[in-house]
Amino acid sequence: MHVHIVADNAVTLSAISTMLKQKCAVTSELLCSAGIRNADIDAIVVAADIRIVENISALKAASAKLTRIPKRVFLIDRRGRLSVVQAYALGATHVLADSVNQAQLLAKLFDGDVAAIASDQTVSGGLEAASAGAASIASMFAAVVSGAPIDIGSAKTAGSRIAESIAENGLSDWLTTVRRHHEGTYQHCLLVTGIAVDFGLSLGVATGDIERLYSAAMFHDIGKAKIPLAVLDKPGRLDDRERALIETHPAAGHEVLKGTPGISPEVLDAVRHHHEFLDGSGYPDALCAESITDIVRILTISDIFAALIEHRTYKPTMPRETAYEILQGMNGKLEKPLVEAFREVALSR
Repeated sequence: MHVHIVADNAVTLSAISTMLKQKCAVTSELLCSAGIRNADIDAIVVAADIRIVENISALKAASAKLTRIPKRVFLIDRRGRLSVVQAYALGATHVLADSVNQAQLLAKLFDGDVAAIASDQTVSGGLEAASAGAASIASMFAAVVSGAPIDIGSAKTAGSRIAESIAENGLSDWLTTVRRHHEGTYQHCLLVTGIAVDFGLSLGVATGDIERLYSAAMFHDIGKAKIPLAVLDKPGRLDDRERALIETHPAAGHEVLKGTPGISPEVLDAVRHHHEFLDGSGYPDALCAESITDIVRILTISDIFAALIEHRTYKPTMPRETAYEILQGMNGKLEKPLVEAFREVALSR
């Protein structure tokens, strides 16, 4: 087996090379100058601190070459959930954390058919994350209706599991799983969460912002718990009265969550303003460009796209290409560079 090693410092590069050279044909290079030129690489080991912006940028620049290598083992300093998510988003097929020994690394490199293992995990892991997310959303809605406390921790944990599933299995698998097993408002909230996470990962946003994104997405439609199901899940076009009722949900969600421990100001702002547009034509506060935060802008694009492509029994599912064309046509309402950056998420991720 030919294993190529990429590390962000010479000491680590040497240590891993020593660990593997008795069992594998080894080549190596520093991340800062990585070209990954060899065409016959069977596996790559990446040892880099992915909390450092320069390392993330270097790995993203090499992503086209990385993805052609069947096995991609990332070594990270600590097994934080979002560190693992980030590693998978950067191209890992396997992640090892903390102090890695020779036996652990060789086990990952010689573990058989990676593609088959990934396929099995896609189905079970994605469905488990979607089920946990739907259960959390259902619990939140029930709490709002009954006036009981909302389980913020459970919702954030479910959002984190969705982020991990997106990073490991990709957005397309998430969309398929959610649309196959969930419907109505729960389906929409799950789709928005997955799309927003994937959008954030594609942009390379910081770990803290990924956490804020999936939290905002999980909570963004909680105000709909105040709206009758006959209106919320009505097939076909809403009349003016019903539309006005639907448009109360951002302010209602803000009111429900206001003062709740564990909800950050950024998430609270996103819940209230995810239907605002740059030209001031949105609701509930008719905000204009400078008043709309970056997280809200990302969430709004994700929310619109999810609404367009979600599965409803009374209408065919809109193709992702058509939904993206609609986003492109919303001139003045959405940030144009962000819509352009969303292209990869919409069409190919």
